[in-house]
Amino acid sequence: MSHTITVRLNKELAEWLAETSERTGVPQGKLVRDQLEKARTAGGQRPFMRWAGSIKGLPRDLSMRKGYSKGTKG
Repeated sequence: MSHTITVRLNKELAEWLAETSERTGVPQGKLVRDQLEKARTAGGQRPFMRWAGSIKGLPRDLSMRKGYSKGTKG
């Protein structure tokens, strides 16, 4: 490892990190590095968005569903 950074954590996050490290036996630094790597791999994308627009069989405008169109009462 060639770079060191300092990060200030709020109390809740610091407690979570310490508890997770203790429970899993994984050093806190490795937990942080793993999460940074995971974020880098995701590339800032929201993985669930890959499914956006891919579901077939639904009307494009869900307000067109029977019972939800304009002028229809409950």
